Amino acid sequence: MAKTYRQARPGFGALRDQLLAAAEAFAGEGANSLGELLSAMVADVERPAAEPLEIFPVCHHSPAAAVQMVRRLRDGPAPKVIFLELCEDLLPVLEKLRDCKLPVALQAFASRSDTFPKSWTPLSVVAPLTEFSAEYQAIAYCMENPGTKMVFVDRSVDLVFQWMPQTEEELEKHLPDDEAEPDDLPAGEEGEEEESEPSASPPTHGAAVGVEVGAIEPTFGLFREFLLKNARVKYFAEWWDRYVEQPLLTADYPTYRQVMCLVASLLRRLGRKDEDTQTDRLRERFMWTRMKDYLNEHRIAPGEALHICGAIHAVSDVEEYGAKSPARWEIPPRSDTAWMYGLLPSSYRAIDWQFKFPPGTVTLSEAHWDKSKRALNLKPFTMGKGSKNKGATRTGETVSGKPQAAAADPAQLLEYLTKPYALAEEDHEQLLGWCVGIVNLARRNGYVSSTADAIAVYHSAVLLAQLRNRTTPTPYDFRDAAVTCLEKDRTPKKRDIPRLCDILLGGDRVGQVGKTSLPALAQNVYDRLSPLGLNLQATTVQRALMNLRKRPELLACSDLLWKLFYLLGPTTVKPIMGEKVLGQTPIQESWEVYIGRNQTPIITLGYEGVTVEQVLEKRLRTKAFGPDADTVAALAAVEECLLFLGSPRLAEEIGLHAVGLLVRETGAQTAPQIFERARRLIHYFRSTAAGLPEWIKSFVTTGYAHYTTLLPGAFADRGTTPEQVAASLAFVFTLESLALSLGCQRSQLAIAVGQAGPVTQDPNKMGLLWTAEWLLGMRTVDSIRQFFDELLDNSMTVSSMPAYLNGHLLALKFTPLAGPLVVELTGKAFARLPEELLMPWLPGLIVMLRSHGEDVLPPLLKEASRALPGRLADLKDWKPAWARGVAAAETSVATGEAKSVERSG
Repeated sequence: MAKTYRQARPGFGALRDQLLAAAEAFAGEGANSLGELLSAMVADVERPAAEPLEIFPVCHHSPAAAVQMVRRLRDGPAPKVIFLELCEDLLPVLEKLRDCKLPVALQAFASRSDTFPKSWTPLSVVAPLTEFSAEYQAIAYCMENPGTKMVFVDRSVDLVFQWMPQTEEELEKHLPDDEAEPDDLPAGEEGEEEESEPSASPPTHGAAVGVEVGAIEPTFGLFREFLLKNARVKYFAEWWDRYVEQPLLTADYPTYRQVMCLVASLLRRLGRKDEDTQTDRLRERFMWTRMKDYLNEHRIAPGEALHICGAIHAVSDVEEYGAKSPARWEIPPRSDTAWMYGLLPSSYRAIDWQFKFPPGTVTLSEAHWDKSKRALNLKPFTMGKGSKNKGATRTGETVSGKPQAAAADPAQLLEYLTKPYALAEEDHEQLLGWCVGIVNLARRNGYVSSTADAIAVYHSAVLLAQLRNRTTPTPYDFRDAAVTCLEKDRTPKKRDIPRLCDILLGGDRVGQVGKTSLPALAQNVYDRLSPLGLNLQATTVQRALMNLRKRPELLACSDLLWKLFYLLGPTTVKPIMGEKVLGQTPIQESWEVYIGRNQTPIITLGYEGVTVEQVLEKRLRTKAFGPDADTVAALAAVEECLLFLGSPRLAEEIGLHAVGLLVRETGAQTAPQIFERARRLIHYFRSTAAGLPEWIKSFVTTGYAHYTTLLPGAFADRGTTPEQVAASLAFVFTLESLALSLGCQRSQLAIAVGQAGPVTQDPNKMGLLWTAEWLLGMRTVDSIRQFFDELLDNSMTVSSMPAYLNGHLLALKFTPLAGPLVVELTGKAFARLPEELLMPWLPGLIVMLRSHGEDVLPPLLKEASRALPGRLADLKDWKPAWARGVAAAETSVATGEAKSVERSG
């Protein structure tokens, strides 16, 4: 391999000879190995320089690359086509960029796929764009100059997932770390107090796989650690900014290309894992095949094209590399996954988080970009809405169809590497401004800081720079100094010093997708909410106060806001006042609307349908008819269908399905939820003019027979809790009158309760069984009293009284007659038990009462208040009813009357 590199073109011979001499001087015994490596790196630089298809190596969101791209396109010859390293199927989205505020991300989304593991769905890929990226400058140039075509040549988003190992856990390795996700929203302007905010995180790309042009960070841990340690920096982004980015801002174009290729060669040969290099080679084969096919098809000479790619790909070693190579790669087919494409708002912090950059990296890049534009008098390319065919200023022209590009002079690279980099003198004024600014920001955010702290930050930054072999403190040195000097105690509020440094150095910038570039669903939402008079494009919180009695036309807006809240939660809209209840028309509502501030959820929702109602119906059908759906989910879907869609047809379809799901239930585990939802729906339908629909009648009769049949097994099964048995009995007894009127037979219930008696052993369920028998006339209340009297008289069994009493408490869910009995039994216990028995028993009783909460305690306290005297003066001679020989639930209340009272309740 080394011999092959030495046979490369002689143009870089002087550089190669000098590097080999340096290797012999410094490496000693390892000079041969080092010399071969350096020769190979020089050959890597020479190869793209000699390539007729002009290669433009870049790094992600690099101001130096953006500066060089603007210079190349303004001062050099106009290419006929620009090949860009981005997923080829994202190209049609570019036209929508005209109506957007950067940063934004190109997105591909698939809600489902039968090809990839189920845990991967939904599938999402994002490619963020910023103004200070070379790819955006090239895109803006092409959109303003129709004579130059933009072509994306990287693998499709489908292949992004195809080339991953098809295991359930693989996708997690390619997603950003949730624990590192920012926990507060962008701050906006310096020192600006934030308004009321949604509870959501700042605009991020969600669980998406990020793709970018120029991912150049080393992935081989040992090399990375060695590089950072010797450069005395904490992050690779800091190393890159200091030793590559800043020097290249003022370099000429040929030198920029050669330096980028030289650094990329070093990283590719020593700093990449083997699996990452293999993936790089697949992408390079794909790109070169696509480019050569395009050039042949459109009869374009290689010299009339420009290829923008990551510097790592510029030094590729694949067979397909180069326009002169006849090799082609067989492009693999895409899967049957249905992909949808659009734009997402992004932010600098979201890009940092997505690609695991140190916080503030993209913010610092923008600061360098702004400084470079001023210093170099640079006019970047922009795109405006409806600004096609304007043309952009360009000094270079083509001659005889061949561009006159600047020749690659290896002497320039040799001079660049051998001449010491002239670091700028320390910018005292800028550093002083930073120090004063951070102290002011810290003071406004609750830190105890003063002028002395500003002085300390200044000197600490200078000291850190000197310790790190720098004559000029970098923003990283300033940040570390500020943290050291200002974070003296716990962080007040939610902004720490690094966050304040980000704000000071430029803050976060949040992008926005224009209305015309939004999906049809999002545009429909904007139009339907227009009567509210809100500025939905604003990034501040919009508040809507609706008096629906005076302005009933706003009811449609209210309905839409509730639908959005149901589908998206509080990420885009949040109710402050008002509620959505079946059968009720709201009078007043107050909302906070964050649609302009956080567009991502509503844009993603637009990939699921054309209107909110269509998405809502799809979600409800999935909820009710999905493979994991149960009766509770189906009843919830019915209620939500009536509440948000008002569709009796869909409600009946789901309701009939709920009847079928109920029949397949094998236990009473979901009985509490089923009973509550069924009772709520019955009350609603009884209030309507149409009355009970047929499906709810079928549900009641089916449920009555179903839970009656399950009672013996539920009483005997230790896995069925007393609460679940109580819910089954509540369904049966509460809805009994309706069930009997629809044709059910009460004898079935009596048989089931009779069968449950011999198999019931749990004391917590015994009270439920006895109450059911009492209501059915199979047991008298006196027998229950007698059992508890014997229990209280036996010191060996009195400790089990709370368990037996628990069943009677649960019975309050379906009969109020259990209330007086529980009050009587509890009163007897307090009156008759000695303290040495009562005190150990008391905590268990309190815990038991607390566990029942609102379902049991209110009626129980009501019965207790009836039994107690109404005046304090009566307490002296007061005796409870049971002590006077009067039963709490007197036998004068016949069994039939008890049932009547229960059914009416």
